Amino acid sequence: MQATLKLFINGRWETGVTLGVSENPKLQGDVVAEFARADAIQTEAAARAADQARRSWADSEPQRRADVLSTIAAELLVRQDELARLMAREEGRPVEETQAEAARAGQLFRFFADEVLRQAGGERAAGKPSARAVAARTPVGAVALIAPSQFPLAIPAEQIAPALAFGNTVVFKPAERASACGWALAEIISRAGLPAGVFNLVMGSGRLVGQTLVDSPLIAAVCFAGSAAIGEGVRQRAATRRAKVQLLPLPMRQATGLQASIAGGRALGRRAAEFFTIPAATRPAATVSRA
Repeated sequence: MQATLKLFINGRWETGVTLGVSENPKLQGDVVAEFARADAIQTEAAARAADQARRSWADSEPQRRADVLSTIAAELLVRQDELARLMAREEGRPVEETQAEAARAGQLFRFFADEVLRQAGGERAAGKPSARAVAARTPVGAVALIAPSQFPLAIPAEQIAPALAFGNTVVFKPAERASACGWALAEIISRAGLPAGVFNLVMGSGRLVGQTLVDSPLIAAVCFAGSAAIGEGVRQRAATRRAKVQLLPLPMRQATGLQASIAGGRALGRRAAEFFTIPAATRPAATVSRA
C-alpha cells in the first residue's frame, strides 16, 4: 500500500489538495493510512473523465467487460485474507466478519462477469422468431457511487460490478473512515485492463466531493448508501437535473442481506440491469430506486 493513498482520475494516480487520516477505531493512535482528499476541481475532472470514456466503454463487447470483472474477482478472492485484515483494522470489526465480506465482494464481481454474458445472450436470442422479445437497452452513462463506511468492500462491489458490467463508467467515492479499504478495491480495479476514465476514485468529504458529484451535469446516475436523511437530500438535488438515483439505506444493509443478494441470482441481475441501463434512445429521468 502506498505511503499516501492517491486519487485515481482518468487512468492516473494523483495527489490531493489536502490529506486525510484513517485510524483504527479500536486502537488509539494506530494510523491505518494517510489519503489524498480531492477538491471540487479534481472531482469534476473525474466526472469529466468518466463522461468522455462512456461511449467507448458502452460500445465494448460483453466478453471484454466480463473478462475485466473476472480479473477483479480473481484478485479479490486470492487476497481476501489480506483485505479482511485491512477491514478489521480500519473498521474495528472481527476478522471473521470481514473475511466473509471480502469473499462476498469477489463473488459479486464474479457473478456480474457471468451475468453480463447471460443477459447479452438473452438479447441476441430475442432476435429469433421463437424467442420472447427483449426491449433494447443502453447504459445510463457516467455513474457516481457514494459508499458508506459500513461494509466498505461488499457494498461498493454491489454497485461497481453491475455498473461496469452493463457498460457504464464509474466515479467511486468511499467513506473517509473507510478510505484505505476503498483505495485497496480501487487499486485492484485499476490493474484489470480498463481504459482510462472508465473507473475513477475520489476520496474526501461528502459535503464537498459527494455533493460535487451529485450536482455534476456530467453524472447521469447516483448510487448512495447511507442514512435516510442524507439520502433524501441526494435524491432531491439529483432530481433537479433529472438524474437517476439509487438509495441503499443503512443500517438495514446487514451482512445477511448481502449474502441473500448473491443467492437471489436472477433477481439481483434484473434489478441491476433496470437501474444501470435505460431504454435505447431515451435520456435518464429523475427516477429513484430503493434497494
